[in-house]
Amino acid sequence: MSMISSDWLNLFPSYHNKLNIVTSNKKVNKAGHLAVLIIYIFSFSSCKQTKLNDLSFKLHIGNCNNEINDLSVSKYGVMNQALLASRFNTLNELANAIDIQYGSENGNYVQLVHCSKGASVTSILDSGIHEGDFRNARDGGFIDRLSLLWHSPYAVIHRSELQIISAMARRKPELYGEGDVAFYDLAESCVEHIYKDDLARLGYSDTTEKGYINTFNHITAQALVTSLMSEQMADYIADAHERFHMPELLSGNFSPDQLIDKDKNPTDNYVDIINNEWGQEIGKVLKKKYAIHPETVWTKTLLTGYLNDLQSYYSWSFQIGFNPFKETDDVIDRFTKKLNHVVHQTPLN
Repeated sequence: MSMISSDWLNLFPSYHNKLNIVTSNKKVNKAGHLAVLIIYIFSFSSCKQTKLNDLSFKLHIGNCNNEINDLSVSKYGVMNQALLASRFNTLNELANAIDIQYGSENGNYVQLVHCSKGASVTSILDSGIHEGDFRNARDGGFIDRLSLLWHSPYAVIHRSELQIISAMARRKPELYGEGDVAFYDLAESCVEHIYKDDLARLGYSDTTEKGYINTFNHITAQALVTSLMSEQMADYIADAHERFHMPELLSGNFSPDQLIDKDKNPTDNYVDIINNEWGQEIGKVLKKKYAIHPETVWTKTLLTGYLNDLQSYYSWSFQIGFNPFKETDDVIDRFTKKLNHVVHQTPLN
């Protein structure tokens, strides 16, 4: 379950309308004081893409000291809001950047809180449906489908939306033709757009699967799902994914091997969860900016603008420059056609 306590204003230059976000937090201290913070973000003058101007937040801050948190994170490199799993070698190091609390009220759960640059996101991951349950319902018999209906009627009610997400999350050339694209291809393109000079000065680990590509993949996918559908749907699929791949995330009962194994370490999963939250918030802002709704027919112009706005956010988050997406890019053409085909049944060609 995702919660954020802030009003996002003017995140991008052409977005001038106030977006009110009202939340309630059952497992977080509701007390807090109201603060208005203005953060001026300047993109690099050399950036050839859409630039971020003012980033304004109207925050309801509880137990969140942004200055202390930003100082703690700074020793791991520049990470404004979005995080890179490649920067943290251990769970203890990540605990310097985010607050991790475990609980057992009505079952195990973990609460993650991340404060950065005048905003905070909170995510609570508890027990529930996971990816394996969807696979069993898809490949199994009547009892498996009945079990999914019983434990998660939400999945049955929103079956068509889940099918759309499944189609966009995986390359499926057998269904959509050779050269099919997915969310990952958009993230991969963002990495390819990083200025060569900036790429050259990055640490090797940031260029691996646990670096920029993973962060861009999570934030981009979660932003798009939120814009296309809802924050609730984005949260639902994100939580189902994390529960399936590492159930111990809820309890914190990790084995010694999990804590030292780079491939099994829970640090990556917790970073993914936080990045999902930032992605959802950006998705809400862009949904408002571009007036996206379920009947929206996506154009190359719309997708190009959307992705360049995301790159502007990444540019601010990591202080790196990007070349912009262009309407003539092959990935723009393919993703736009696939998205409209999956959502509106328009021809792929």
